[in-house]
Amino acid sequence: MYFAQFFTICHFSNFFCLFRHCSSMDTPNPEFMREAIRLSIEKMQAGFGGPFGAVVVKDGQIIARGFNQVTSTNDPTCHAEVDAIRKACATLGTFQLDDCDLYTSCEPCPMCLGAIYWARPRRVFYGNNKQDAAAIGFDDQFIYEELEKPLDGRRIPMVELLREEALAGFRAWQQKEGRTDY
Repeated sequence: MYFAQFFTICHFSNFFCLFRHCSSMDTPNPEFMREAIRLSIEKMQAGFGGPFGAVVVKDGQIIARGFNQVTSTNDPTCHAEVDAIRKACATLGTFQLDDCDLYTSCEPCPMCLGAIYWARPRRVFYGNNKQDAAAIGFDDQFIYEELEKPLDGRRIPMVELLREEALAGFRAWQQKEGRTDY
């Protein structure tokens, strides 16, 4: 599994941890997971969206809280993890969450997993797993299956168009002085 190449999966108490670095002195804090769970319930009941919450922790302090707002904002990307990552990056003034932990009430979906890899937190702890989410109607299995298909075999057609013209932007990026790589 691609994900397993970068992270080790460990089980602590009633939730899981996906992380790169761990020592016996560096264990998860259940109170941070409880906050993510609290957000998932409170914000769902308030009508913001689905039952998903997340917090980003740095140096033992919550620096950002996120919750699902898909239906209240009509934004299909406003998942709890993405919301928390955006807020944490704004708070820290960076697009990298090195030395931060993400606690989320549910195992990240494929989109959130992509955002997590781009943000590069140290660890991800999650409560519910993807089977739990599927059981209440949040089933992402079709996305995983789509990713395995060739581009021309997917439900939503992916068609390359004007590649040579589009490469101009990439060439300009390569030549840009002072660019910030990420």
